[in-house]
Amino acid sequence: MAKLYFHYSTMNAGKSTILLQASHNYIERGMKTYLLNAAFDRRAGEAHIGSRIGLSAPCDTFTPGEDLYAKIEQRLAKAPCACIFVDEAQFLEKAQVWQLARVVDDLKRPVMCYGLRVDFQGELFPGSSALLALADEMREVRTICHCGRKATMVVRQDDAGRVLTEGDQVQIGGNETYVSLCRRHWRAAMGY
Repeated sequence: MAKLYFHYSTMNAGKSTILLQASHNYIERGMKTYLLNAAFDRRAGEAHIGSRIGLSAPCDTFTPGEDLYAKIEQRLAKAPCACIFVDEAQFLEKAQVWQLARVVDDLKRPVMCYGLRVDFQGELFPGSSALLALADEMREVRTICHCGRKATMVVRQDDAGRVLTEGDQVQIGGNETYVSLCRRHWRAAMGY
């Protein structure tokens, strides 16, 4: 039975690595997969999903306002596909999460979404909020704070390493921009 999955965590937990490994497992067994990533995430190159450990794969992209049900339906009309994988799922719009749920329900394909739960200010991303409400299964991908506790939050830093407490919710970056922390150390860094 097809399900909508949400694999969530903070930055640098290995979500993209897990996505690429899961897709590889399907491919290794002779099944096709369909990979999607936010169009503005070009850290691994245009239309690529990449991980910090060097794995990458080409993908299709999604943009705000795009109908993902129609996009996936068109892809399925061209060739069989056993599973759809969505990276950077926090950037999905609520309507797009509903479209992915329709893919599961009506097209009977599993959809595995990977993304951040909260932003650097501790607020849910719109896509993550919708996935937390609609996903059939949720799985936390764990990483650790510098103190050894489970990291559940992330801080954004400037070029000098100073913690930023304000700014746009979306800013693409990696280890140079974001640090995953436990809630206690996040509160200390953010002044709460």
